[in-house]
Amino acid sequence: QVQLVESGGGLVQPGDSLRLSCAASGSMFSIYVMGWYRQAPGKQRELVAQITGGGNIKYADVVKGRFTISRDNAKNTLYLQMNSLKPEDSAVYYCSARRPLNSVPGYWGQGTQVTVSS
Repeated sequence: QVQLVESGGGLVQPGDSLRLSCAASGSMFSIYVMGWYRQAPGKQRELVAQITGGGNIKYADVVKGRFTISRDNAKNTLYLQMNSLKPEDSAVYYCSARRPLNSVPGYWGQGTQVTVSS
């Protein structure tokens, strides 16, 4: 079992930065493929970025060059550094954990709201 708790969301202006954190409880955090998803009103949940236990990273095209995903296995924590935020980045951001052989995440956090508005 893995429990995930996100933090760091908020209301910011276009061009600002935010750093999301996801604290994970449970064992063997380092083996999970960790991800950040987001869901805006009326839209499907979409993958923003993911990172494997070995550090392989994938980003959605719309956030490449602006967002950085990282993990600290010693602290059981996942991060998402978001720079140059745009209004279209507004969404609820969810942390996820997926066993490497599974195709979809098996664990989700409760989500944290990010709103980018002037």
